[in-house]
Amino acid sequence: MQLAPGDYSFSLEYQDRARDYLVHVPPQAARVGELPVVLNFHGGGGNAAGHRDYSHMDLAADRFGFIAVYPDGTGGMMGKLHTFNAGRCCGYATKNQVDDVGFSAALLDHLAHRASVDRSRVYATGLSNGAMMACRLAMERPDLVAAIASVAGSLDTASFAPKRAVPTMHIHSVDDPRALYRGGLGPPFPFTNARVDHPPVETMLQRWIAYEHCPASPRIDPTIEGLRGQPDEGNTATKYSWAPCDGGSEIVLWKLSGSGHVWPGGTRNYYPQLLGQSTGVIDANEQMWRFFEKFSLPKTPSAY
Repeated sequence: MQLAPGDYSFSLEYQDRARDYLVHVPPQAARVGELPVVLNFHGGGGNAAGHRDYSHMDLAADRFGFIAVYPDGTGGMMGKLHTFNAGRCCGYATKNQVDDVGFSAALLDHLAHRASVDRSRVYATGLSNGAMMACRLAMERPDLVAAIASVAGSLDTASFAPKRAVPTMHIHSVDDPRALYRGGLGPPFPFTNARVDHPPVETMLQRWIAYEHCPASPRIDPTIEGLRGQPDEGNTATKYSWAPCDGGSEIVLWKLSGSGHVWPGGTRNYYPQLLGQSTGVIDANEQMWRFFEKFSLPKTPSAY
């Protein structure tokens, strides 16, 4: 079966709980067979619809020809303020030990019965708590995802126990006011006293680099700077790449400055008092897709 190009909303029952996700099918579905999939997890306190609109990933899906999927977290009220259980973060999902790794696997099976998807080219990304969720998925179920990209959020589990080398891109600003780049206790979530003790970004990346036996020193590309007199003036982005790693894997860090806890290339001035300055100095969707398209899973039965 192949869904026609367009937007869809699906629900499935997982562990006695109704779970929802949104799907955007690109125009390429009308003329090609199996399409790759990108799971895009929203941030803590958000929801699938809001993150779809904020991240602008549908536009990238149409441009590059992949199915964009937006899982919805749990908790909150009136369809908002949802979270994912990414390990030690966040909120309702973690407190109630919601199995969001299992939900992600069930979602992919549910989607595969409704759309023609290439299970060897499934990728995961997300913002903040959603980025942490993508990292947890890569560590615990690397049979599901060929590569991940985390935006403004690192792996935050009690232990570091990967099962295989997973190509990883990380996008984070040193001026992020919430998920602190250098680590430490972030500010309270809105309307709560809950805070997250964030691990230092580069410390977590070094764990992946060591595990995947990457080169000790990265290739560093020239820094991209925002244009004078334009909204991105004062913003920078520098790309660090560690490759080749085990199995042809790669680790990439986009180290930004001047911007906040944001999705680069997403909607501008999106809750700036909470998230900080938006940026378009790079387009996160384009950069992660250029990274994703280099990797695929072997088409062999799952060992997990």
